[in-house]
Amino acid sequence: MTVTNDVDVAPLALASAAEITSVREILQTAGLLGESARIAYLGLLDPPRGQQDDSSVNRRYRVFLHDVSGGVPKDAVVSVTSGTVESAVELDTAVTGELPVLEEEFAAVEEILATHPEWLKALAVRKLDVAKVRVAPLSAGVFDYPEEKGRRILRGLAFVQDFPEDSAWAHPVDGLVAYVDVTNKTVDAVLDFGAVPVPAEHGNYADPGLTGPLRETQKPISITQPDGPSFVLTGGNHIEWEKWSLDVGFDAREGVVLHNLAFNDGGRKRSIINRASIAEMVVPYGDPSPVRSWQNYFDTGEYQVGQYANSLELGCDCLGEITYLSPVISDAFGNPREIRNGICMHEEDWSILSKHSDLWTGIDYTRRNRRMVISFFTTIGNYDYGFYWYLYLDGTIEFEAKATGIVFTSAYPGKGYPYASELAPGLGAPYHQHLFGARLDMAVDGLVNRVEEEDVVRVPMGVGNERGNAFTRKRTVLATESQAVREADMRAGRTWVVSNPTSLNRLGEPVAYKLHPQGQPMLLADPESSVAQRATFATKDLWVTQFAQEERYPTGDFVNQHSGGAGLPSFIAADRDLDGQDIVLWHTFGLTHFPRVEDWPIMPVDTVGFKLRPEGFFDRSPVLDVPASSPAGASHCGGAGGDDNCHC
Repeated sequence: MTVTNDVDVAPLALASAAEITSVREILQTAGLLGESARIAYLGLLDPPRGQQDDSSVNRRYRVFLHDVSGGVPKDAVVSVTSGTVESAVELDTAVTGELPVLEEEFAAVEEILATHPEWLKALAVRKLDVAKVRVAPLSAGVFDYPEEKGRRILRGLAFVQDFPEDSAWAHPVDGLVAYVDVTNKTVDAVLDFGAVPVPAEHGNYADPGLTGPLRETQKPISITQPDGPSFVLTGGNHIEWEKWSLDVGFDAREGVVLHNLAFNDGGRKRSIINRASIAEMVVPYGDPSPVRSWQNYFDTGEYQVGQYANSLELGCDCLGEITYLSPVISDAFGNPREIRNGICMHEEDWSILSKHSDLWTGIDYTRRNRRMVISFFTTIGNYDYGFYWYLYLDGTIEFEAKATGIVFTSAYPGKGYPYASELAPGLGAPYHQHLFGARLDMAVDGLVNRVEEEDVVRVPMGVGNERGNAFTRKRTVLATESQAVREADMRAGRTWVVSNPTSLNRLGEPVAYKLHPQGQPMLLADPESSVAQRATFATKDLWVTQFAQEERYPTGDFVNQHSGGAGLPSFIAADRDLDGQDIVLWHTFGLTHFPRVEDWPIMPVDTVGFKLRPEGFFDRSPVLDVPASSPAGASHCGGAGGDDNCHC
């Protein structure tokens, strides 16, 4: 079913079209949204701590206002409850960084270059028709170009599109890059390092010439829930599923946000996480070629993954008994825009939950697992990303990022080139990473939490361990913010335990949840590099901070063309106490991508993520009350009425 938003003033209700319209009108009345003004971001601010359930809470929106005529940008807060502009701070972008990239600026780069003499000359040398040249509008990063300070710059790389349905990514125009000022609509530089042959082979992945005859071997997979899903959706965005309780939010910058994750344990609603989101994502490229050495894209802070969320299609993006939410965001002019079916929610069978065949009692016991899935997909240029949150019957929380789409291409310099893969004749794809930053505002049985680092320890053979078989574990309290900047260590089986020292389980131990990282490499750029200064969050697997309402993004508020130091490095400068405090976990995880031939011309999904599992949070297994599976759900269990042998 499709769930639409109505006007709802609950503190964590999704933004409504009526509220966004009100924000626009309030800004217009205040003289802040004139003809040349654009909204670069508009998002609902979280209620103050402790007011998530207060129906009288002030509904406030944060708005980034850009002036396309070159006026001073502003960071405003608007209350739709009081109908007022609470604040409007003027920004010096040479210091703060630029506001996020606007969608209208994408087309502007190609349009500006299409009439520029140096660009046209470079294309003519390559015998290319400007009408067939597409230009990828790419965030500029921050380098030693003082003339770019305080100006909105995008860089452009060219690709040839022979006809409207042709995949231009197959035909990169290498050796050529342009720097464009999108406010003044001028070209700062066209750098031509010499013509390189444009790869000729097409990459049209739906072309029968590439696919060959489509497979005819697949039988239909039908996923049905005749009685409907097991979860209940109320108030537009509140979910009760099995013993889970949570609110689903959506933000133009972060995409799906989960609020108030709690588990019903013996009739008691126990909190686990206040707010969970993927608060940043960076894609740094590893090719030092002067055409591409600047490539690093902050898809969340610069482009805002939420605003490019896809409208999902039943049977394609989501399979089974699906419930959709259609979040509403603002366009650049303050008009509400619905992302139809932008959030997909369903439950999945997930194999075996627990099983044992006991020799002594003769009991054969099997229970099946299932999980609640909350997801959205977004398209940022050539890549498509799925953001999937999973909740399990046993209290486990998991996040999984799915990366697919089309790899960013280049000409391939020749065999043995150490910074790119060859995908097709003459076609390369630079090595790169996809690094995600999760923000987990923890509340394990309340707001008094601590974090311990747990490592496995091999015990040397000797007295008390004569046979050398012993091993144990060591936990170290991360007592301050400086101590809590940590790296994963898979050799040590390193995990991080978030506990509540004031809440004990029946064995007298603090209740806890454990973060299990996947331990993939963090940022591989040199620590002194520009991207490392800007994406410092991605240099470590874990950061922990004491909660502060305004600390929302690991890279700071304004990422575009910011030189670095904002976000987590500034958050931890005070080195606040963490032991027994209200804390936030910032976990970095990601993929290091050496593109394969199999990734071309469209990339099969690759995945990465993390898990949070209960660690003494419950007094015993929380799934003892999960019933045996019904034979009606098993296709091999005979006809009407099933087969008694199918009971488990």
